[in-house]
Amino acid sequence: MKNKFDRRQFLQGLSAAGASALFAQQPQLLRAQESNPAIDPTADSVILLWMGGGMAHTETFDPKRYTPFEPGMKSDTVLSTFPSIPTALDGVQFSDGLENLASIIDKGTLIRSHVVGDLGKILHSRHQYHWHTGYEPPLTVAAPHLGAWIAHALGPKNPAVPAFIDIGQRYEGNGEAEELKAFQTGGCLGSEYGPFRVPNPDQATNAVRPPAGMSKERFKRRYKAYQKLVQQSPVLQEASDYQQESLLRSMDNAYRLLSSPAAEAFDLAKEPQEKLDIYNTGRFGQGCLLARRLVERGARFIELTTEYVPFLHWDTHDNGYTRLKTLKPEIDRPIAQLILDLEERGLLDRTLVILASEFSRDMMVEGKPDNKVPEQVPQPDVIQELKHYGMHRHFTGAGSVLMFGGGAKKGLVYGKTADERPCTTIENPVTITDLHSTILHMLGIPATFGIDVQQRPFYATKDGLGKPVSDLIG
Repeated sequence: MKNKFDRRQFLQGLSAAGASALFAQQPQLLRAQESNPAIDPTADSVILLWMGGGMAHTETFDPKRYTPFEPGMKSDTVLSTFPSIPTALDGVQFSDGLENLASIIDKGTLIRSHVVGDLGKILHSRHQYHWHTGYEPPLTVAAPHLGAWIAHALGPKNPAVPAFIDIGQRYEGNGEAEELKAFQTGGCLGSEYGPFRVPNPDQATNAVRPPAGMSKERFKRRYKAYQKLVQQSPVLQEASDYQQESLLRSMDNAYRLLSSPAAEAFDLAKEPQEKLDIYNTGRFGQGCLLARRLVERGARFIELTTEYVPFLHWDTHDNGYTRLKTLKPEIDRPIAQLILDLEERGLLDRTLVILASEFSRDMMVEGKPDNKVPEQVPQPDVIQELKHYGMHRHFTGAGSVLMFGGGAKKGLVYGKTADERPCTTIENPVTITDLHSTILHMLGIPATFGIDVQQRPFYATKDGLGKPVSDLIG
């Protein structure tokens, strides 16, 4: 459970950042530093598959010694609760339950040495903000989401399709909705670069058609009336010209999609039944199919999440082993099929698919061995019940990231973690800053791409200092 004082400070900082963004002067595009040569892009689109909540590396793509459950076992002997399975790469193993992904890892890159800072307190909201924006909160500037930077730098591939689409995250009923909203925005770049949200993949068509019973003409009239209301809003009148124009452009973009043939991409019923059956492992599986259809229609950046909800899904503070028994089948087949479908359609070479999470998990430690947090679910020294068997506590010393297509090397395993607890990174650490720089580089965007906000530079990577990891790029 979070420290309330830290959370309040965090939200206050984000509120200030939002206000500063609203009244900011028009951001001015900065030139990339002259020392950066022109970058030949290897990717045109990105699909970010987000394992919200904290995916344990030792239970997925970096398994360690397996110790099966038995009452009375010592918890400090448990490194992995699943046995290892072979993959398409000789000598490389995954955790049991990821057989489909294991069979295609030769088509992509596995990073085993992704490291994130503990940021003082290891909180989901802070780490998700840091990962998605590249900046540690709180800030006096509303940091844009990585997808917003890409949308700003490259624009839409298809004018009718939003450049940044977010699939699968619902805010309603989520106890951390405000924290999630804080980084799912265009930030200081403006509203037009924020995400087009599709909370429920199986209801995606609702986002791109008028309400039931309303004709297109009636909807058009209502849209024009709504535009006038927005333009006359006292709040908008106080905003800068740039922010006003950006908000209105975002509304125009959404309206353009509703009246475009590209809206058919949101209709999963257009797929053959046999394809629907392969993907339909739940909301995330349906989201993988929707992501593929949107890339086919020219989407630039898509984030698809397993959905972050406190203490659910990958937020495994209890029953770690039992929860992963359910989670793995939900992601394994759909992600593998997404890669195969993109490859079959000739889209994988120019589409970068990334699988990541805000941090990893360990049975014994909270970030580092001497930092035990009493608010977390207590871990007994001796395990008597299955609910204590699994990776439960937040861990920032290592993590796994998968990359397919878009210029990522094929069949590469990068970095290494220790074989004994704590299973931290011991070779080739990859930080968030450098990972973002690598992603942007693949798209032809330098780490120094940025804008002027409040008469100071603000960059797509923290302080413009990101360095692409050249070994990851084919």
